[in-house]
Amino acid sequence: MENWDWKILQVLYEQKSITKTAQSLFTSQPALTARLQQIEKEFGLKIVHRSSKGVQFTPQGEYLAKSATQVLQNLQRIREQVANLSDSISGTLRIGASSYFTMYSLPPLLKQFKQLHPAVEFKVLTAWSREIYNRVHNQEVHLGFVSSDYGWSDCRHLLFEESIYIASAEAIQLENLPDLPRIDYQSDGLIKAMIDGWWRDNFSVPPHVTMEVDKLATCKEMVKHGLGYAVMPSRILNDIPQLRRILLTDRTGYPILRKSWLLYQQESLEIKALAAFVHFVETYDFSDADDSQNHRQQQRSDA
Repeated sequence: MENWDWKILQVLYEQKSITKTAQSLFTSQPALTARLQQIEKEFGLKIVHRSSKGVQFTPQGEYLAKSATQVLQNLQRIREQVANLSDSISGTLRIGASSYFTMYSLPPLLKQFKQLHPAVEFKVLTAWSREIYNRVHNQEVHLGFVSSDYGWSDCRHLLFEESIYIASAEAIQLENLPDLPRIDYQSDGLIKAMIDGWWRDNFSVPPHVTMEVDKLATCKEMVKHGLGYAVMPSRILNDIPQLRRILLTDRTGYPILRKSWLLYQQESLEIKALAAFVHFVETYDFSDADDSQNHRQQQRSDA
């Protein structure tokens, strides 16, 4: 079997659909079907059954599909070890990152690293912090950038801290929030729990949510156009200074902070490219993202 065949089985087992698998692998359905038939011929058995409900794997096919991940990981490790034998820093790094970090921090970081080590390539997976945590743990990615602390027990590095604000197009008063229209967005579970905890500490009624969107960037645009207020981290607000802000603090007046972390496994540092990248990240200047030092003493409003 070729590497491509193992990839087909892996993706098909995840998608359970010929159409979706073909789309994911940027190939045609006839070509994918022909390749599956060739795999079945090679092993002399039926791998999948197709029905109106999608693709169902036979017991033998399921075993092959589950083995595909391990086979592909072993091949990846072999490539990494071969690249590691070279004196130059090269190879492909698999990075997992939250969508927030990918949008606002990752591009300039990778650009500067590529200038130092142009032979290094990247595969970037964007997902919720919890999923990134799991993928680093399962060695599906080399390292992860997350915005929530799920108790990682291996190597981690605090990248920066951000204050969290109530942002609005017009000046508002904190005590009036329960009566004002709020825009919510999908976020990581721990971040949401932190914001919900702050709300319960300050109000006895639920917020008046009038709009829900999928992304933080979309939420920012809605707030900018005066459709309501939102609770957002500081970095996303840097390019719209005209928005009014109220800093979120705990009961002692200390700013509530959103922390971004780098996670990786110690054994992964045997890969030269990864060790170089980790060192670069841990010495990278994220100071433009850390405004928490300006707000240690008291809550303030730009209104």
